[in-house]
Amino acid sequence: MALIAHKLTELRGVGPKLASRLQDYGVHGVEDLLFHLPLRYQDRTRVTPVAALRPGQEAVVEGTIKLCDIAFGRRRSLVAVLQDGSGALLTLRFFHFNAAQRNGLQPGCRVRCFGQARPGRSGLELIHPEYRLTGDAPAPVNETLTPIYPTTEGIGQLQWRKLCGQAVALLRKNPPADLLDGVCKLDFTLVDALIYLHAPPPDAPLALLQAGEHPAQLRLALEELLAHHLSLQALRQRERRSAAPAMPVESRAVSQFLARLPFRPTGAQQRVMHEIASDLASARPMLRLVQGDVGSGKTLVAAGAALQAMAAGYQVAIMAPTEILAEQHLSSFGAWFAEDDIDIVWLSGRIKGRARQQALARIAGGHAPLIIGTHALFQDDVIFARLGLLIIDEQHRFGVHQRLQLKAKASDWRPHQLVMTATPIPRTLSMVAYADLDCSVIDELPPGRQPVTTVLVDNQRRESVIERVAHACSEGRQAYWVCTLIEESDALQAQAAEATHAELGETLPELRIGLIHGRLPATEKAAVMQQFKAGDYDLLVATTVIEVGVDVPRASLMIIENPERLGLAQLHQLRGRVGRGSTASHCVLLYQAPLSANGRERLQAMRESSDGFFIAEKDLALRGPGEVLGTRQTGLMDFRIARLPEHDHLLDHVQVAAAALQAQHPKRVAPLIQRWTGSRQVFADV
Repeated sequence: MALIAHKLTELRGVGPKLASRLQDYGVHGVEDLLFHLPLRYQDRTRVTPVAALRPGQEAVVEGTIKLCDIAFGRRRSLVAVLQDGSGALLTLRFFHFNAAQRNGLQPGCRVRCFGQARPGRSGLELIHPEYRLTGDAPAPVNETLTPIYPTTEGIGQLQWRKLCGQAVALLRKNPPADLLDGVCKLDFTLVDALIYLHAPPPDAPLALLQAGEHPAQLRLALEELLAHHLSLQALRQRERRSAAPAMPVESRAVSQFLARLPFRPTGAQQRVMHEIASDLASARPMLRLVQGDVGSGKTLVAAGAALQAMAAGYQVAIMAPTEILAEQHLSSFGAWFAEDDIDIVWLSGRIKGRARQQALARIAGGHAPLIIGTHALFQDDVIFARLGLLIIDEQHRFGVHQRLQLKAKASDWRPHQLVMTATPIPRTLSMVAYADLDCSVIDELPPGRQPVTTVLVDNQRRESVIERVAHACSEGRQAYWVCTLIEESDALQAQAAEATHAELGETLPELRIGLIHGRLPATEKAAVMQQFKAGDYDLLVATTVIEVGVDVPRASLMIIENPERLGLAQLHQLRGRVGRGSTASHCVLLYQAPLSANGRERLQAMRESSDGFFIAEKDLALRGPGEVLGTRQTGLMDFRIARLPEHDHLLDHVQVAAAALQAQHPKRVAPLIQRWTGSRQVFADV
């Protein structure tokens, strides 16, 4: 149920060129203008006496020009002095001006200005104020606060105000039904909230509006979060109605597998394995997210699920975002299942020609019960005979379209889905982004794991850090040195790593130093990692390709260069590469001063905590949900109004309202979802 179905070109002043510019910015219809809310507001509803002005204050002032002339200094400027009878003078300064401007600001003419007062050479100044000549008659002031909208090149604030004003006028003429009427006790209707936020009254509380906590903003955020929640519930119900292969609990195969392990699974691992086994035994598709901090043993849990599916005669596909992580899985599963004579097919982008054709034939013929690979599994020529279980590792690394593509490869039924992440999802995002999934948390680390001590070191102390690396390696330990760059270019990352590798090679000739980065051939990357794991290298210089999936118990020291350039979740993942053995481990964040306030806050969080959930909450607060989940490209988390985590206090109300709406007004659910999510709902179907 759209609020307004009008096209942009139906508005006054919108021709093909402006319509195209608006659409490029994401404004496709008049309804989008209603949800294009101001970033902030200016108070132009009152005239402030010049004597009452304070530095930094934005204000409307009105008075008579006392004098106007060109001033010459470091920069030539037009200077007009304004007086209003309050006992103080105000300078209006223009660095860019023309003759018409100079001639217009004649002594004795009356002017109304708006700008921000700044200390100047002889009192307060307004630099390039907005102004107009008023004549002798007093001009009316604005009746509402003036909105300042988010904008893009080629669209000015005056245009936004005119466009959004027309949208609001259309809304007043044809107000739609309020879909939350009688469901929640609210201070504003949807229509009243939109009208208020585009043109707040003069006494509106600016601090609340700026914080996003005004009742009008909360009203819109609540409805948007509710629509999103209901869309995920609808998705879940639709999935649950689909048929999936029932896989009987295969306790014997799993028990034999666990008995062969040189360690006993933790209580948390056993609990999650039971939850998954119960899901797989159902004829309804499993949709389960398994969260576990770095090193908690998610792969072992996945192995138990894979055994149950294969024992029932179905294929299992395990998908990882990088070749290094996929090869780690290949190595782990190959070792674990060696005695079970399970045929494992490996599929990645580097498998070409005859080898690829043979792999595809084995998958399509049902001769390969376990398939491990990267995004190569998405490709059209990969056809499964009996895909029953899909295991997605580090799911946030994949685009939504890719996950949809892979799920569709089981045409006769819905495959069970096990989604794993070592990046803990904050409760806020779990409730919003994964409401269609059951969630299991492996909240226990294997015994003997050592905590990782994190320290912040200025790059000026680089030599002492290198000495520390040399000392650690001389004692038989191994270390990582991770290079990062602002640019995402593999080539530039590789150059940085190669330069650091050369520098450390000259400084530490006694150490065996390996090098790995994204530009190396996959076979070479795999060989380097295997050599490092075997102890052939003391120090590994790497880019962030080692972020996930690398398990080297003897590695107990991690140096991360320029950590201020990475997100918290990525830093936490990198730090998780050490602390996997019985030796006390350390992570050195070698930062480049000066740090921004945001950068310092992130690095302090890393130093203070090794709790993945705390890190995830902090990451959410600093970077936003689209970055944390990797969904920015899909539109899934690009809310129009709601802000996370600022509005997470609304989520409990959302669940109550959803239950009330479904019980009392079920016919409103679909229109509410359509109003807020539209075509984006398909992207949630992962």
